[in-house]
Amino acid sequence: MLLQERMSAYPLKSSKGPVFPLRSVLVFLIALFGFYVCYFSFNQLTFENEEKLTNEEEQTKSICRKPAVPHEEKRYLHFPKPITYDRGECACTPVRFFVIVSMQRSGSGWFETLLNSHPNVSSNGEIFSVRDRRENISTILRTLDKLYSMDWHTSAAKNECTAAFGLKWMLNQGLMEHHQDIVDYLNRKGAMVILLFRRNTLRRLISVLANNYDRRTKQLNGIHKSHVHSKEEAEILARFKPEMDVSTLIPSIRSAEHSMRTCLGHFSKTRHMTLYYEDVIRDKNALSRVQEFLGVPVMKLSSKHVKIHTRPLPDLVDNWEDVSDMLNGTKYARFLDDADYVK
Repeated sequence: MLLQERMSAYPLKSSKGPVFPLRSVLVFLIALFGFYVCYFSFNQLTFENEEKLTNEEEQTKSICRKPAVPHEEKRYLHFPKPITYDRGECACTPVRFFVIVSMQRSGSGWFETLLNSHPNVSSNGEIFSVRDRRENISTILRTLDKLYSMDWHTSAAKNECTAAFGLKWMLNQGLMEHHQDIVDYLNRKGAMVILLFRRNTLRRLISVLANNYDRRTKQLNGIHKSHVHSKEEAEILARFKPEMDVSTLIPSIRSAEHSMRTCLGHFSKTRHMTLYYEDVIRDKNALSRVQEFLGVPVMKLSSKHVKIHTRPLPDLVDNWEDVSDMLNGTKYARFLDDADYVK
């Protein structure tokens, strides 16, 4: 009996042997199950977040793609994605691209400051005054691509959402030499053109001569300024009265008018508006029409520029009698009358 009890005791003792391995396996399985549950829950949460983000992005894209404008206007609406910064809350604000085409001393600098006083307009100046940017049509188009991607940082940048973005481009800055390629590009890009000229070409020529003189002499403390912001500076620059070469006066006027007509012809196939400096001065609704053209809210615009030559024409030219005699009896005699200039 005792022997049986001892013999039966051995199997009981041996049965305790595998308890520890089994317990370890059980703990491992429980841990594995717990890891699986956590992993599955994490993936589910991540998937839901990604799905939510994707839905938000798709919703944003859908909103951006469907602005409340007529169908024919949509090709002129853009949603740039700059590389160097994030447009953030402005990402869905459509942007219209534009270019101001003009000639030196036609009021384009003053006009651009007026546009830039609008919180939703950014015009970035004469970017093609830099020769390297207009070396050939390839460099011109690359520069335009960079500009219209809005990866272009100037003082024209705004705190408000930009809705119209562009530049100022003079006829003698590679524009006329490559006009066909540029017109094709602007049409592909859906960019609009503001053609700004000056009717009174005589006044423009006087301004050119005076500006060239100041470029040489630097009358304002050794600094050349094409535009000024105080009456005192304007009065200093206005003292100079150029002497005009009457032998080249009519050819110069004729050449300027030919350039304007040629430009108007080249850009007639773009979406454009034609504006004259004298109209901006006399017509109080002129700037409203420009803002409507650019698709921005119409508001009162202002500029800190102070006009330099405000006196009547006879007081601006040293040899006025010679100029008057040369133009009287010609079709350019109309420039002797300031009626189209006075507000």
